[in-house]
Amino acid sequence: MTSTPKARTSARLGTSRKKVKRLSSLSPFELKNALLDLASESTRPSSEQLLNAGRGNPNWNALGPREAFLALGHFALEESRRVWSMDDLGGMPEQTDARLRFERFCEANPGLTGMRMLRACVEYGIDRLGFDPDAWVHELVDGYLGDNYPVPERALHHCERVLRAFLAEELYRGGVDPDTVDVFPTEGGTAAMCYLFDTLVTNRILRRGDTVAIMTPIFTPYLEIPELDRYAFEVVRVKADMMTEEGVHMWRYPNEEVDKLADPKVKALMLVNPSNPPSMAMSDRVRERIAEIVRTSNPGLVVITDDVYSTFVPGFRSLAEVCPRNTALVYSFSKHFGCTGWRLGVIAVPRDNVCDEKIRALPAAERRTLRRRYATLTLEPEKLSFVDRLVADSRQVALNHTAGLSTPQQTQMTLFALFDLLEEGRRYRQLLRDIVHRRLDLLMEGAGGHISDDPGRAAYYVELDILAEARAFDSPEFADYLEATYEPTDILFRLAHQSSIVLLNGGGFDGPEWSVRVSLANLHDLDYLKIGHHLHAILEEYRRDYGNR
Repeated sequence: MTSTPKARTSARLGTSRKKVKRLSSLSPFELKNALLDLASESTRPSSEQLLNAGRGNPNWNALGPREAFLALGHFALEESRRVWSMDDLGGMPEQTDARLRFERFCEANPGLTGMRMLRACVEYGIDRLGFDPDAWVHELVDGYLGDNYPVPERALHHCERVLRAFLAEELYRGGVDPDTVDVFPTEGGTAAMCYLFDTLVTNRILRRGDTVAIMTPIFTPYLEIPELDRYAFEVVRVKADMMTEEGVHMWRYPNEEVDKLADPKVKALMLVNPSNPPSMAMSDRVRERIAEIVRTSNPGLVVITDDVYSTFVPGFRSLAEVCPRNTALVYSFSKHFGCTGWRLGVIAVPRDNVCDEKIRALPAAERRTLRRRYATLTLEPEKLSFVDRLVADSRQVALNHTAGLSTPQQTQMTLFALFDLLEEGRRYRQLLRDIVHRRLDLLMEGAGGHISDDPGRAAYYVELDILAEARAFDSPEFADYLEATYEPTDILFRLAHQSSIVLLNGGGFDGPEWSVRVSLANLHDLDYLKIGHHLHAILEEYRRDYGNR
């Protein structure tokens, strides 16, 4: 008796179609764990090395700003010993003449690792940003030592000014005066997301059950958080479903999808730009169309734009640039600088913003409730800004006096941002772009598939739609066969079982069910050629099964 394709698949994987379907209901990042278990079980001395392209943790490190942090540590400890030295006990550093002592330290230690970069960062703050030299050096030293609570709670004084300069260079692009923006450093982009959702609801800017729009495909937490009982948002999906004439995904938003935002019942918009997983920067057409909607049809729209991959696209333009008053900008340093473990992110909100306007317009009873919530912080809690409410809410209000990202984290973030503003940082930026595009080319060479040619492609990830490829370049009948015979994630289980390769399912990001996400950031270049070859081999298996049916 000839076995059916479904039976053959189950026998190969030791995993029934029913089990594949059940596991596929998990979040992609939880499904990844099941795939890793399967891939690890499959790994034998004679088999392929496990290749996990399922997570976006990059395999590079920005060394210059880390070396500067290392050099700063030597100087900071010397400053502490200078004040009070008794065995392992030091004192709190002094501000007076801090810059003079720093210059002497530099002259005495010219060969110290990171010394040149640290000096360049300090000089940039003084010469380009106009910092008081002693106060600036003292903040770096005291921040490194971590011997004080973060003061001010929201951001250290010079850290915030450096971050504004960084955001102006990389994201606002001259469209926003950085001195009008308040910055809140957070424990990565993860914390930024959590804080924003929480404070928007706490302050009645969004209410449980409100309608929000999400531009998809998107990083899965933006899909999953709105479903939590605290929020229970009604979600309108704005889909990037444009295709080329050949049937290849463009991952672009048609006008009719964008125009969903014109309905005033849509209270907020969440997006990742460049997108995750398609890794495409928003086009000028879409950005300007959204800005026009905000100006005319839906002026109360609250926008959260997560621009973590922005530095991978030359000339990137953020939505925050064209409708800043409505937009909270989220940026994480983790991907560009290879510092996911540092947990460094930031929220930027212009002082003139729609959230403060909405709070002022609340009914009197709700304003009284919020006044009681924040009454221990200020004598005029009704004047507390949205961004300062974010800070307070991040510590349950009562611990506002201990709020703020740890000072060593803020100090390393400051050095990352300054490095980016230097010529070395510009060279580093281009190096990263070259790396991810080279890996993309190798992946596609191995897979033999098709993607759109687009200058807005960040190439940090790529999303490949297996079904669309089959329909466009094999036959509609073959595509129909795949849909009828296999679960959309079947290819992920085959890759894990047969080749010890782990990818993520694009359907979990609200992309096409048969798409897969490949991270181009976390493996060696030639690994992507191998992944491409294995993808191609599995497609050949499907074609043979189709021919033998």
